[in-house]
Order: sequence, then C-alpha cells, then structure tokens
Amino acid sequence: MPQFTGFNKKTFAFLGQLEKNNNREWFEENKQRYLNDVLDPALDFIATIAPSIQGLSDYFDAIPKRTGGSLMRVYRDMRFAKDKRPYKTNIGIQFRHQFGKDIHAPGYYLHVEKDNCFLAAGLWRPEPRALAGIRALIKEKPVDWGKAVQSKAFKQAYTLGGRSLTRPPKGYTQEDPFLEDLKRKRINTVILEASSHGLKQNRLDGLLFDIGIFTNLSRSLASSRFVITKLPPEVNVQKTPATELSNAIDGIKR
Repeated sequence: MPQFTGFNKKTFAFLGQLEKNNNREWFEENKQRYLNDVLDPALDFIATIAPSIQGLSDYFDAIPKRTGGSLMRVYRDMRFAKDKRPYKTNIGIQFRHQFGKDIHAPGYYLHVEKDNCFLAAGLWRPEPRALAGIRALIKEKPVDWGKAVQSKAFKQAYTLGGRSLTRPPKGYTQEDPFLEDLKRKRINTVILEASSHGLKQNRLDGLLFDIGIFTNLSRSLASSRFVITKLPPEVNVQKTPATELSNAIDGIKR
C-alpha cells in the first residue's frame, strides 16, 4: 500500500499556478502534473490515515478512490455560480459518516490550498431536520454541551464557525443557555431558476418562496401553481395559478 510522504512543493506549485490559469486548456496541458502532484498524494494520504479514522469510530469512512470516495472533485459546480472558473484551487478531503450521502453529513474535513490549510470537524450547512435535532440536544443537555465546547483542550484546537441568525430560532428565547450556538444555522438563501418546461411539469409545486422574481411568464402555464410570500401587498397570492400571477405582475409593471 502506498505510504503518504507529505504534500510537497510540487503540490502547492500546481495549485498556485492553477489559480492563475484556471481554464480547461491549461488544465488539460498539465493534467499529468495534477495526477502526479495532487491527486496521487491525496489518495496516499487517505489510505495512510484510514486506520486512524477507523480507530476514532467505526462509522466514519476513509476511501482512497478517484471518484466516489473521500477525495472531493476538482471540478467546480458552475450551474448556478457567477464565478465560471471550472476548477477548485484546493484539495478537499472529507471523512464522512457512513449514514451520510453528501458533504452535509457529519465528518472530518481537510482543506489543502496555497496559503490556506485547515482541518474542520462537525457538520457543514446541516439540513433543517439535523439542525433542529442539534439545537434540541444543546437545550436538553446544556451541561454536557458546555463541557465539550468550553474545555481548555477544545478552545486550544477549535473555533466554532458558520453563519448565525440575528434572533433566537423559533421555539427558543433569549434566556436559553448557549444562545449563540443555538442561533447557528445552515444557509437559507437559494436562488432558483426554473425553465418553462419544469413549470409545465409542476416541478415547483409546494415550494415556499420568500421573494419571487418572475420574468417571461407565459399565460400558457395556467396549470402551474406557486406558494409565494413577501411579495408586494398588491400581489397577495397564495397557491395562485400562473395565469393570475402573470396578470398581477403585469399590473405592477404598468
């Protein structure tokens, strides 16, 4: 089994050059360097540390595979991104819980980047159900939570991070212990673009929007229905057929 000898100067040189040449032509010309200096060392690291990860818990996986394992893809998801650079300029490795199916699962994460390397543990942007469970346990067992996050060993090694609510979450008050931790949240802003084909197939039925912006809305979409909130008062619609919504929006524009 290959043994990890470290991420060397060649690894960071490639990542730094990729940052300056983030395009498909350059990447294809230097793909063998990526394989030799980035991908292979990352897989060696995963294979070498696997026994230690399994020693922490039987429920966490360390899988040294090019795809479908612990190593995250170098290709960026650009479908909804303004930043159209095709490649990540870091190595991302996640040792996730076996019951998790994606990056939102509990786990350990190693980030290797030029001038930015760190280790993280916990949950990244947990799903609403998981987040609700975490908050409930903090409230039910504040002493145990306090022992964990206020210990000297924890404070020396870790910092709790992530976005937070400005007010207590629903069901909690200003008097609840560890309020700042209870206010931590997942990202709750989603920009969604739906095609007319998707609307005709009612793929947005039941979705709740805080703010809706509709353009080029055809009156032929009368069968599509939406749940809209926080639109201007003159567009007071709940489960409004698309034809009526189009009429309302046309009225605002006029």
